[in-house]
Amino acid sequence: MNSKKKKIGIVDILQLQGAVIVYSLSTVAGKLASDHPFLSFKYILFFGLEFVILAVYAIIWQQMIKKFQLSIACANKALTLLWSMLWNFIIFSTGITVWKVVGVGLVIIGVIIMNSEADSEDRGGER
Repeated sequence: MNSKKKKIGIVDILQLQGAVIVYSLSTVAGKLASDHPFLSFKYILFFGLEFVILAVYAIIWQQMIKKFQLSIACANKALTLLWSMLWNFIIFSTGITVWKVVGVGLVIIGVIIMNSEADSEDRGGER
């Protein structure tokens, strides 16, 4: 089963991060919906946008898990924290603290470790 999975390249990682970025945009739409009165036009608009983004993400995600081991794909999904922090800063002017950067940095280190372990398994075979 694993033999069908090709070696993970930088383009594959970028595609996976593209999926994660799409997913993180759903949180932006949800936040924008929450800023408006329940069932108002703008609430429904942004809430509907969130569903559309999640539908697009679901399609992209299905393609990604064909390329990656599920554990690797899910580990990369943790980078949603990074993208959400950036969207909060850019769109909502929320400050970025040292502790937020440290936390996201730890997540990034974990993702790098997961990706490098997957690469070494691809080269050396399974245990």
